[in-house]
Amino acid sequence: MDGDTVIIDRHHIRIANIDAPEIHQYKCETELRLGLLAKRRMAELLEEGPIVVHQGDPTSGRRIDRYGRMLATIEIGGEDVGEILIAEGLARRWTGRRRTWCH
Repeated sequence: MDGDTVIIDRHHIRIANIDAPEIHQYKCETELRLGLLAKRRMAELLEEGPIVVHQGDPTSGRRIDRYGRMLATIEIGGEDVGEILIAEGLARRWTGRRRTWCH
């Protein structure tokens, strides 16, 4: 769906440990561009499989977000996809609130 929300086996999963730029309600062209890159990279990572879903926010323990999506972290080949996107500059660590991607 985007850089921090995916659908796996019909489950909408919000990646709990990252914040990726928006592609639907973006605030500027920079956010949209980065959001599309993050979405594409997430799709590439999920194609590499096998996928391991760790349900629950590792910080708070919450299992569902306010929109009804499963909160989880995802590993591909033993690596956390959130950490990969952070390292590549396509997401940042989730701190409990959104920050602007526009400068």
